[in-house]
Amino acid sequence: MVKEEDSKTLELFLKIGLDEKTAKNTLANNKVTTNLTAVIHEAAVTDGCDRTVGNLIYTVATKFPANALNHRPTLLQYIVSTKIKTPAQLEAAFTFLAATASGDLNTQEFEEACGVGVEVSKDDIERAVSEVFEEKKANILEQRYRTNVGELFAHVRKKLPWADPKVVKEVIDAELYKLLGERTAADNEKPVKKKKEKPVKAEDKAKVDETPAPKPSEEELNPYSIFPPPEENYKVHTEIYFSDRPVLRACNSKELLEKHLKVTGRKVLTRFPPEPNGYLHIGHAKAMFVDFGLAKERDGGCYLRFDDTNPEAEKKEYIDHIKEIVGWMGWEPYKITHTSDYFQDLYELAVELIRRGHAYVDHQTAEEVKEYRERKMNSPWRDRPIEESLRLFDEMKKGMINEGKATLRMKQDMQSDNFNMYDLIAYRIKFTPHPHAGDKWCIYPSYDYAHCIVDSLENITHSLCTLEFETRRASYYWLLDALGLYQPFVWEYSRLNVSNTVMSKRKLNRLVTEKWVDGWDDPRLMTLAGLRRRGVTSTAINAFVRGIGITRSDCSMIHLSRLEYHIREELNKTAPRTMVVLNPLKVIITNLEAGIVTDLDAKKWPEAPVNDASSFYKVPFSRVVYIERTDFRLKDSKDYFGLAPGKSVLLRYAYPIKCTDVILADDKETVLEIRAEYDPSKTTKPKGVLHWVAEPSPGVDPLKVEVRLFDRLFLSENPAELEDWLGDLNPESKVVIQNAYAVPLVRTAALGGRFQFERLGYFAVDQDSTSEKLVFNRTVTLRDSYAKGGK
Repeated sequence: MVKEEDSKTLELFLKIGLDEKTAKNTLANNKVTTNLTAVIHEAAVTDGCDRTVGNLIYTVATKFPANALNHRPTLLQYIVSTKIKTPAQLEAAFTFLAATASGDLNTQEFEEACGVGVEVSKDDIERAVSEVFEEKKANILEQRYRTNVGELFAHVRKKLPWADPKVVKEVIDAELYKLLGERTAADNEKPVKKKKEKPVKAEDKAKVDETPAPKPSEEELNPYSIFPPPEENYKVHTEIYFSDRPVLRACNSKELLEKHLKVTGRKVLTRFPPEPNGYLHIGHAKAMFVDFGLAKERDGGCYLRFDDTNPEAEKKEYIDHIKEIVGWMGWEPYKITHTSDYFQDLYELAVELIRRGHAYVDHQTAEEVKEYRERKMNSPWRDRPIEESLRLFDEMKKGMINEGKATLRMKQDMQSDNFNMYDLIAYRIKFTPHPHAGDKWCIYPSYDYAHCIVDSLENITHSLCTLEFETRRASYYWLLDALGLYQPFVWEYSRLNVSNTVMSKRKLNRLVTEKWVDGWDDPRLMTLAGLRRRGVTSTAINAFVRGIGITRSDCSMIHLSRLEYHIREELNKTAPRTMVVLNPLKVIITNLEAGIVTDLDAKKWPEAPVNDASSFYKVPFSRVVYIERTDFRLKDSKDYFGLAPGKSVLLRYAYPIKCTDVILADDKETVLEIRAEYDPSKTTKPKGVLHWVAEPSPGVDPLKVEVRLFDRLFLSENPAELEDWLGDLNPESKVVIQNAYAVPLVRTAALGGRFQFERLGYFAVDQDSTSEKLVFNRTVTLRDSYAKGGK
């Protein structure tokens, strides 16, 4: 049946002149499909129309200003009657209506702003083009067919804003041919690129570059500027279409809004409503940034509300985690509430909904409900008497009906184009004690029923959620309207999808419960607990989220490297440098006397002031040092800057050393040990610089630490779209190095302490550390090696 509906919708789109490819692409986008279907019905062109009119209608469906929906029918009549017939007129209409919002429309001013009734003849266009060519003749003759036609077009449009763009283009092309004649071979040659000018000296830069940098937009400066103030919540911003009654234009009456504003003191109130059935992930960081951030920016408050309507999935562990992680992210809730706090209110309102004829007790099974919805058929119990539903609902509450034998369903619109209006379930029976409400209830409200009502009861001004909930706006406002409750302003933003991971709680739960990872806080996961354990700070996460913006662009995949950029930006400034060797290769400095250990100064920070002792730490330098095994080769090459036989390198903060001998294993390939000589005068100037660790005293190994190298959890950028997504797990997402060597400074590192291991990356002390052995997690590499195709 779904395919048949798609076929009918596709036919409808083709009738208005859309080409087949555009029509099919539109069908793939639920939001645009819903809007376009509504607009076609609103314009009364279900039997078809001219392609030009159809294209303008499509533009209305995709670009009409959301704050002026009550004027959309008027605009569509102007289009259908061809009073507005060009894209330029339509853009002017959008601008005018956006400024008018839901206020009264001044028809005369509207028609003047949109050029209604203005006829531009071809003669008018030819005259305007001729004037522009006369003004630009010298430049056109010089540039010939490399002339920027777009600029010419813009000049003509200034003179004749309502001219048909196709005719303008034709006339410009004809005038170019008339002036220049046929294209020559030279016209088709690519222009020679000018040589780059030498960079301007620093002292001259201020004189030359006087052009000010472009100012950031208001939205860049303040991403919350897109949200209206609470006192404007009487304006229509959502329309709900029904199959059997007038359109519902969601807004509050002046009286209802005034009552709300009196309670809130006109302050912004938002809510962050996680379901306590798992740990929060980085997508929730964006939700927190939007919900808590808007409230903070407007000097309001944000509820932390636990959406605990399903007693079988919730755990105290998850509730405690969410409270703790919200604080770690830097947010302070206005109040902490639970949907279960309102169970009595929700029950009483459900009774009222039945009394008003908007809900009924149903006995269909889940399979029957699904089948009837697919066929758009009413339940056999939909029209049962109100008194009967009231009695049965009371019996449900008293535990007199078994699980699965009855539900309370909202009587919405089974013929709607929106499947979220197909008589959604409001209450179901579950003989399960609730972790917060105890054993008082055996009926529990659904998300679709409870969410909007609790928003209203808490006087939420802005109900903000991700785009997959957009189709639920209809149900949201239908229910509040049916009960006569205050209606919050609803707005959706795009989900945060990060590459090489999964964000679905169901998939995350499977990874944890089936032990593909080491718990909810495994550093490979994009859970906030996992990121924190990995060494990522909340500051870096919030900077990442802010950089993405509160966009409505759907299906966007943010590459992991973008998050890593923000992590590096912060750690580069806050993580002190130190030296650790992951895979040690022993080097004996033969010309340094055994037993001599010298403490050398090493920098914690690249720009450490010489007179600031706290910016330095001591590293022992002795006869036995260790370098990375990967920093030595038996065969040298020009592009290699490590150590090789007969070659010199500089030991960071110490001295140049030259390889004089190599001790090999019996296989004549495995390097066991290197002999080298150092240059105490430092006159040797090798190109390569290596990190290293030395024996702190003769015969004593350096400090041993465990290092865990974490990498992308999945090989594919979007594993969620794979059928065998678990088969895409990266086998090298976690590599454990048991016996790395570290300088003595590391010994005092505290849990969570962050460092830059020079030349290796940024690392943090893990909770598995003991007094006997420190464990470090790699937070991020020094640069994005994936950008170059490596690992």
